Amino acid sequence: MRWLLLILTLLAAPLRAEEVVLGLSQDQVSISTNFDGSEIILYGAIKREAPIPQEDPLQVVVTISGPQAPITVRRKDRVLGIWVNTEAMDVSAAPSFYAIATSAPWGEVLNEADDLRHNVSIPRRIRSVGAWSQVANPQNFIDALVRIRMDNGLYVLAESAVDLRESTLFNTAIQMPANLTEGEYATRVFLTRGGKVVSKYETSIEVRKVGLERWLYNLSRQQPLLYGLLSLTIAIAAGWGASAAFRLMRSG
Repeated sequence: MRWLLLILTLLAAPLRAEEVVLGLSQDQVSISTNFDGSEIILYGAIKREAPIPQEDPLQVVVTISGPQAPITVRRKDRVLGIWVNTEAMDVSAAPSFYAIATSAPWGEVLNEADDLRHNVSIPRRIRSVGAWSQVANPQNFIDALVRIRMDNGLYVLAESAVDLRESTLFNTAIQMPANLTEGEYATRVFLTRGGKVVSKYETSIEVRKVGLERWLYNLSRQQPLLYGLLSLTIAIAAGWGASAAFRLMRSG
């Protein structure tokens, strides 16, 4: 009986008319001592079970999201001529990196309802549980966090950066900065029509430290005392070397 119900359910389910077939220029980013960022090229095609609908143009939205972590956002005000922290809000989770690339201006690719459902836009990716109990207007703090991270290249909204050809082939390039956080970077591709999501594809990009960076990272986590002594030794040696070089320059 259960098998019969399952078969009937599958027969009754509508076929997905459009699906994404995606490729990545690389699915792993290695952070080494000379790492200065990386460019991820995404390219894909749209597989169809029916002719291309003519009523609404197809749009593509690509997102890459870094590991999420809590963060405290503080507001500074001038008090007696001195800038001091006056308010603070704890954000439950915010992506360390978040990039969006679209095939058209944002207002044409996704409506508010589907943005809320899939958490696509930058503000939707930031969770602030209990924010209203901390400050009077939490949205101001979220806007400030987004603005600061956009200025640092950690949050990106690249409108019309996806090249979509004949509603079938698409590609885009997303620049990832040098100050990446290690972890899994969730990558999503949305196909939309009339602002509604008609298909979604998900994969991930792995960002890992390698070589000396990996060794130092593991040492700081597994043997913090040895890491501290090593850092102190290097600092003393660097200071002595600079002092010796200065003396030689003066004597010369």
